[in-house]
Amino acid sequence: MEINVDAEGFLVNRDDWSEDVGRELANRDGEEATDQIMTYINTARAIYEKEGTVPPIRKFAKAMGVTSKDLYDTFHKGPMKIICKWGGLPKPTGCV
Repeated sequence: MEINVDAEGFLVNRDDWSEDVGRELANRDGEEATDQIMTYINTARAIYEKEGTVPPIRKFAKAMGVTSKDLYDTFHKGPMKIICKWGGLPKPTGCV
């Protein structure tokens, strides 16, 4: 699958995103985008569309009815960065 990404693996054009693209981006990182992960991604995308910004992890965890720890248990490191990367969203602010 041909996907145009930047040096960090984020989509160059957000409009190129689909669930298949998200799953492929996860696969390229050596991970599987499970149904639970896709739910996180789709929720983050909906919040971004509504608010125009990537939600901070605490706000996102609350919206999902989970804790930040739950997100770290699922993604192991930088949950919002990974959600955004696989979800075709901009890199979260405060993310270095």
